[in-house]
Amino acid sequence: MEPAQLKTAVMNIVNTSRILVQFMLNQDLKNQVRRRRLWQCGNESNEDIDTEYSQTAGPSTLEIMLLMGQVIAVEHRFWAQETSTDWWDRIVLQVWDDSQWRRKVCMRKGTFMELCDLLSPALKRQNTKMRAALTVEKQVAIALWKLATPDSYRSVGNQFGVSKSTVGAAVISVAKAITELLLPKVVTLGNVQVIVDGFAAMGFPNCGVVIDGTRISILALEHQGSQYINRKGYFSVALQALVDHKGHFTNINVGWPGRVHDARVFRNTTLFKWLQQGIYFPDQKITVGDVEMPIVILGDPAYPLMLWLMKPYTSSLDSSQELFNYRLSKCRMVVECAFGRLKGSWCTLLTRSDLSQTNIPIVIAVCCVLHNLCESKGETFMVRWEAEANHLATDYVQPDIRAVRRAHQEAVHIREALKTSFITGQATGVRVLFVSP
Repeated sequence: MEPAQLKTAVMNIVNTSRILVQFMLNQDLKNQVRRRRLWQCGNESNEDIDTEYSQTAGPSTLEIMLLMGQVIAVEHRFWAQETSTDWWDRIVLQVWDDSQWRRKVCMRKGTFMELCDLLSPALKRQNTKMRAALTVEKQVAIALWKLATPDSYRSVGNQFGVSKSTVGAAVISVAKAITELLLPKVVTLGNVQVIVDGFAAMGFPNCGVVIDGTRISILALEHQGSQYINRKGYFSVALQALVDHKGHFTNINVGWPGRVHDARVFRNTTLFKWLQQGIYFPDQKITVGDVEMPIVILGDPAYPLMLWLMKPYTSSLDSSQELFNYRLSKCRMVVECAFGRLKGSWCTLLTRSDLSQTNIPIVIAVCCVLHNLCESKGETFMVRWEAEANHLATDYVQPDIRAVRRAHQEAVHIREALKTSFITGQATGVRVLFVSP
């Protein structure tokens, strides 16, 4: 049977069943009227009662025709709310210049279109009978708008002519597509020698990356809220990141409860194991004084002093220690600036995320991917974004954890040698390169 014929047959059955039910109800009502009138007027004839009922409750000609098989099929239609897409189709896509694109989605139109092309395999949808599917461009624009502004789901939906539930679905769909297709390619360690040379120009030799952590505020999670309250008293999750000399994220770890100390987060990552095993960086060493020094990462006092991790001196400092701390701090400013640009561009990180516990880490990771993408494309970070970010951040001050751990004795020797070389101005020795098999 053809689809059209099958549809007609189904509609006929439905309509016939409806009329049969109505006819049976009418017959029951007729019997009730007859019994009531007989009780009230014992001498009234059944004929009179039947005549009276037939004038009010009997089956109509149409009902009789339906019962005889002459069914009139009525096609039911799906209902969907009409929404306007003129603003997106005729204004944004055709009229907006690059400055307007940057203000609202933090990137120029060209970069936006490149991103859409990369995500198209995962986001392309088919039209349905109820409504036309959102285009890839519109899905990505909705997601970026929500991530880049503190606007509500309803406000973003009004802009694009969609419901707030559609906005939420678009954000998660785009976020999952980015983590699947772009995260492994964009957040990765680049050319190590270029990075080492970049930090050397800032005053610190044989440095591969800098490490730091920050807290992203969230709404309280059910049944486990106390685990997520950080030292400043608000609910959050931890974001730990390694950053190169240009402020690009090379490794991220996100999702630990905000109450957990940065050092504990670090020790429980795969990154820590790689660094311990010496497989994250090439086996490239330099001589500092009479000490060999591998490629190191730089951290704040929250992290442990290791052969491959240098951190500042604390307590009372002499002039040589202050110089060492200055050199280290100058390089560490890169990661702090990277966090500042990350949150300034993607303001959703400064508001209390209302996403599920599963989706919160995904969206934070996506913001890191978008940060790297915009940095690599030379997208301009607008000054007003920093001011807006500072305004939003006043309610959610980030924690300043200053814990000190026992240092490994060999790591102490390296730090002491670096301190001495900085104060005396000695050369750092000849670099010897060993590439691990």
